Amino acid sequence: MRDEDEAAFSRPGGEACGAAPARPIDLAHLARQTMDDRDLEREVLSLFVQQALSVRDNITEASAEQKRFLAHGLKGAARGVGAFAIAEWAGRVESDPDDSRDLHRLAELIVEVRDFIAAIAR
Repeated sequence: MRDEDEAAFSRPGGEACGAAPARPIDLAHLARQTMDDRDLEREVLSLFVQQALSVRDNITEASAEQKRFLAHGLKGAARGVGAFAIAEWAGRVESDPDDSRDLHRLAELIVEVRDFIAAIAR
């Protein structure tokens, strides 16, 4: 029975437990960018969410040139706060603004980041 007890403690999540998903914001990067100022972190994240949601709401109806412009701005802002997945997909949209799959994935990531920021702001 001892082996079973040890197995339970060595794998408390069970055999099917996978790796935890990565956070949508690299909080260590954000802390470095804001010099560990929590109030500044909250302000920067709030501004980022506003920008990201505005891009999400406007990018699908924009011209190709406007999509590139919106995606480029979002990519830079996302890198600044540590939202590297958004930065990556914004870069894809910037390169190919007419790929609807990239636009859709970017919108999904924006929602994930918005929800994550709301959860840590509580």
